[in-house]
Order: sequence, then structure tokens, then C-alpha cells
Amino acid sequence: MKTPRTALLASALVLFCSGLLVTSGWSVFQPATAITGVTRLAGEFLESLEPKQHEQAVLSYDSELRVNWHFIPMETRKGLKLRDMTEPQRDRAYKLLQTCLSEAGYTKARGIMNLEKLLYSLEAVGQRERRDNLKYYFTFFGDPRQEERWGISIEGHHLSLNFVFEGDRMVASTPQFFAANPAVIKTQNSLGFEQGKQILRDEQELAFQLVQSLTAEQQRGAIIDAKAPKEIRNAGAVHPPQEPASGIPAAQLLPEQQKMLRQLIDAYAGAIPPKVAALRLKQIEEDGFKNVHFAWAGATQPGIGHYYRIQGESFLIEFVNTQPDAAGNPANHIHCVWRDMHGDFALSAE
Repeated sequence: MKTPRTALLASALVLFCSGLLVTSGWSVFQPATAITGVTRLAGEFLESLEPKQHEQAVLSYDSELRVNWHFIPMETRKGLKLRDMTEPQRDRAYKLLQTCLSEAGYTKARGIMNLEKLLYSLEAVGQRERRDNLKYYFTFFGDPRQEERWGISIEGHHLSLNFVFEGDRMVASTPQFFAANPAVIKTQNSLGFEQGKQILRDEQELAFQLVQSLTAEQQRGAIIDAKAPKEIRNAGAVHPPQEPASGIPAAQLLPEQQKMLRQLIDAYAGAIPPKVAALRLKQIEEDGFKNVHFAWAGATQPGIGHYYRIQGESFLIEFVNTQPDAAGNPANHIHCVWRDMHGDFALSAE
């Protein structure tokens, strides 16, 4: 017969095992991956479209354009752009974007869109017409009101977000690409952009803290090249590169350095809803955090081209900052991405 004390302990154990797991510095939840209301919101958005808009916005799930992604300025893209929506439709589109991301991820995405206004003010007249904070395209692959599996792409300059759902359950969330030009706002302006503002602050500053904390011996393992590459690898390709991980493994980092690496990974993993982000982190733990590698190339100080990547069995992060910003400040233009080493777009990389 259970005493009140043993019953309480048993209940606590059940709650612990079914809910929160604390493993090696990460608090990892094990929830379902359902994103409440996403199918309903997608359906309401599609129902608000005129026939011509619907034709632009909805493609078949098997369309070859589903895996056609990129973040460079383009004259046009697949899908229906915000500028061609009514104000209520735009509000629904933003709500859908917000639902597909975490609060932090949504803040980054909207910040990147708004930077187009600043770029417009900084660039020469002949170039500025490509800058438009409403030139972001929403594309549905399959109809969420009718099909179990469907996808959505939200893409424009410096932003490419790609999701696959089964009903309300998010089953894929990569490629996940964010960028910022300028990385740090250094110019005075009359548009309300705060000097010193960084849309992707954690992605850059946490990485500098980590690489600068390494001992000389650790840096010999972590630094793979004295010069940073110009771009992330496999930009626009269906899957990430499959080369073995390079750099220093987490097992060779000190506990405080491992904490920094976890915080840096969190900055990327946490862009999507907490339920799904938790599963990303749980998978890293199951694969063995000690086997995650951190690699660096280029300068270890701001203002000079630099690059890093973080790779585990299930994921790849790449970050590059080598280009000047629109005002000419060197190495002030970030590109960064989270990819699924097993395959992006809910497709196998094998």
C-alpha cells in the first residue's frame, strides 16, 4: 500500500519523465510537435485570396519549386508577395509567419524585412528599387485544408524559411536562413533605426566570445583557415554539404566553453516554436553533444571577415560575415543558416 509520501514521489517521477528532462546543461522537453492553429490560419489566409492570388500562392506539394530556395535579391520569386496582398491578407500572412516561428524568430524575421527600408535609403538610385520591405513571398505546397502533408515557404531578400506540416504537426523546418545588412546599424538615419542595433546579435557576439575564450592549443584545433570563405556552402542547394565535421569537438572544450557553445546553438534552434526547438536540442543530446564540432575561419575580431560552422550528426549551422554593409563598413553583413544533416524539406539527403 502506498503512503502519501511514496505516492507523491511516484507522481513527481511520472511528471519528470513525461515532461522536463535536464541533460548536460539543456532543459529538454518532450512535447508533441503540433503547432496549435497553424492549419486553421493557413486555411483562413487561402480563403481570403482572389482566384489570381490563389493561383500564385498555391502549388502542388510535389512541385519542383518546393526545394528552390535562395536569399539573394531577385526580380521575382515563387509565390504571392506581401505587396500584392490587401491589408487584411497581409495581417493574416504575418500571423501565419508568427505561428511558424518562436517570438525570437519572428522578431528576427520582421527585423530583416524592415532593414530593406534602411537599404533603400543607403543605396544608389539605380540599385535601390530592388529594396522593398513588402517583397517577401508566401508559397503553399499542397492545400492545408484538404491534404495531410503540406508545406509553406516564406522568402525574400535575406530570408528563407521552409516548413513541412502533417496537419498541425511540423515535421521539417529547414533550410532556416536569416541574414542582416547591416549586421550592426552604424549610420545615423531618420527612419527610426537605432544605432548599434543588431538583428542577429547572439549569432555573432556569442561566437566571438567562444572563439576568443579558446586557448592557443584549442584554437589550433578549431581554426580551419586563416581566411573566411565568401559564402556559406550549398547556398540554394536542396541539401547541406555532407562532409565530415571539422574543427574542435565539444569534448575538448572546458565546461564554461561548452556552455557558450550551447548558448550559440540555442540562438539558432530557438527560432522556431519551443516545442520543435526542444526536439532539435533533444536530438543533439541523443547523438552526443561531445561530438558536436565548432570550426572557425578568418579573423577573431569584429570588422574583418570571419566565418564559423557548428556541426553535429543531425544539424549544421553556418555563419559568414565578410561583405561590407551598404554604407561601406567592412565585414558588417551576416548570412547564417540552420540545416538538417539528414535532409532538408522533409527529404532524405541519402
